[in-house]
Amino acid sequence: MLAALERAGATVAVAESLTGGLLAAELVAVPGASRAFRGSVTAYATDLKASVLGVDAELLADRGAVDARVAGEMAEGVRRLLGADYGVATTGVAGPDPQDGQPVGTVHLAVAGPGGLSHSSLRLSPGRATIRRRAVRAALELLGDAVRSPGVSGSGPAGNRTSDAPESSSVHTANIRGGAMDTAQSEHDRAPRT
Repeated sequence: MLAALERAGATVAVAESLTGGLLAAELVAVPGASRAFRGSVTAYATDLKASVLGVDAELLADRGAVDARVAGEMAEGVRRLLGADYGVATTGVAGPDPQDGQPVGTVHLAVAGPGGLSHSSLRLSPGRATIRRRAVRAALELLGDAVRSPGVSGSGPAGNRTSDAPESSSVHTANIRGGAMDTAQSEHDRAPRT
């Protein structure tokens, strides 16, 4: 993934909640990561999503931290904050208890980049470590889609695509159990940057 960013002359920054630093750790495990990786913010507490990343406080109060729009604003916020070409965000519920009315396994991912915003919502099988690890994998896949096709909305692991029309969206599902992925809930959208 970092090699693709480097070839594109692009950089990435990450904003993590659910994954608590695992996504950044995965990126920096690659030798030479500093050529494309700008840094990360682990905004685990809800108030930090607003005060550090610039997520709308009313959105957080209304929807909670486990929300697709929150993930999108986190991605945009870290991209802006750390001066990166791409921002990647993770938020969700790893368990053991539900949060913000969302069941364990609910995951929202977003990538903000030159072509707009890509989003993926997953419902993963329970198991705290498994949910977090699979969220990292899905976030890297979503980033890879955005880097490879900056003008096309990637729909994550299932590989569906939609056009880059301002209102375009695609819906599919992704339930990950063991090593297999079935459909449960996933949606992707792209909005042009203004």
